[in-house]
Amino acid sequence: MKTRVITAVVGLAVLAVVLLFFDTMIFNLIIAAVTLIAIHEVFNALGFGKKELPLYLVLVPYTLVIMLSDSPTVRNWMLPASFMLLVFYCIYLVVRNGTVSFAKASGLAMFSGIIIFCFYSLVHLKKLLPVAEYQYDAIFFILLILCFAWGGDTCAYFAGRAFGKHKLCPVVSPKKTVEGAIGGVLGTMVLGMVATYGYSFAADRTAMFTRSNFGISMYAIIAFLGMVSAVLGIYGDLFASVVKRQNGIKDYGSIFPGHGGILDRFDSVMFIAPFVTMAVTAAFYR
Repeated sequence: MKTRVITAVVGLAVLAVVLLFFDTMIFNLIIAAVTLIAIHEVFNALGFGKKELPLYLVLVPYTLVIMLSDSPTVRNWMLPASFMLLVFYCIYLVVRNGTVSFAKASGLAMFSGIIIFCFYSLVHLKKLLPVAEYQYDAIFFILLILCFAWGGDTCAYFAGRAFGKHKLCPVVSPKKTVEGAIGGVLGTMVLGMVATYGYSFAADRTAMFTRSNFGISMYAIIAFLGMVSAVLGIYGDLFASVVKRQNGIKDYGSIFPGHGGILDRFDSVMFIAPFVTMAVTAAFYR
């Protein structure tokens, strides 16, 4: 437990430093690096080795194109890069016929797509809500995403320990309970509303920031987002656990002592980040 707490504190400190570079291309590059580490964890988890390294290496320039697409020049490469990536995978499977599993290669492509979609959502928030016009709204929503994911996990953990009796998905994750999931959902809703109030007050953005496009209170929408995000976080965790169990591994990596790899920490973020990014830009910005 001590190791986990120390790692969490250090991780939060690193996050704070990363956010200092939010309005620069350095932020995009850091997000790209984190994405590539996560994809490499999947590559290893699926049992690929040095002979199959091209399957991973081709994702490096592709990820950079996606994460640096703030630039119009780079953005023009997204369509041809996507086409070339798919063609490469198909050709590679033909050339390595009988030695590379189509199922595993497809799994790598699918899981990598989920990871890229997740982390690109953070870059997309930066592009949609520039600091010059919207102050630090984008940073708040990034922190809200993490709050929904990690705060929901924490609430579910303590609710499960206190009240957990009925297993939620015993085959995939024996420790998760229905009561814990309910506690996670309720806790995420409360955390979201408290965080939103704190930011709107501290940033002196209450009048503009709390106005929605749907004619209802922002706090009601945030509570709804928290509820859906909590469920998505649980499914993200379960999805990552399914892959680990089917491949016989405990953790995706060891980059975070006591916590595992990037995916062990961001599994619950995978589906929350895209959902919140799409929802908040539709609900609060015209």
